[in-house]
Amino acid sequence: MKDKIREVSPTLLERTLTWMLRRRAEDASWRAGLRGERLVSRELARLERHGWRALHSVPLSATWDIDHLLIGPGGVFSINTKNHRNKTVWVGDHAARINHGKGRPYPRNSRREAAIVKRVLDHGCAFPVTVNPVLVFVRPAKLTVEPSLQDVRAIEDRHLSALRPLAGVLSPAEVDAVYAVARDQRSWAGAA
Repeated sequence: MKDKIREVSPTLLERTLTWMLRRRAEDASWRAGLRGERLVSRELARLERHGWRALHSVPLSATWDIDHLLIGPGGVFSINTKNHRNKTVWVGDHAARINHGKGRPYPRNSRREAAIVKRVLDHGCAFPVTVNPVLVFVRPAKLTVEPSLQDVRAIEDRHLSALRPLAGVLSPAEVDAVYAVARDQRSWAGAA
């Protein structure tokens, strides 16, 4: 993500014009996304003492990554972070709406990422791995999740600790095996 921010960051002249014209800089959303991912990274680090392991910015291609992978006794979670601080967020089966705006395909994208992660981990591990998609919204003013949304968890960043007590899905040896495959960059070659 840092490379993308460098790529879209405006020059000094462009920043000055953007400020004078009171426009939003092109790199602002990328910077907000990075801030959100860092906040979620800190929340996930708190789970490590409970047998969980996290990977961040797992590259699928030159332009696409999995924001976070959480691996532990409660299973594997593919986490997609969305920084919509102080905004109203509604999440349904097929879309999310920010401040009642146009639908965004966040649930579909999370399912797709989890399917890719599953395919990679199934191939690299000697056992099938279930991967759960999670949408994490950073500090929304309000988060509403439709009850029909069953296959994607949509939670606030401060509720990531709710994953801590989950257990009984992976043994410590399986956690180690999945983590070893997931952190090996060769596993992700051609995954996207």
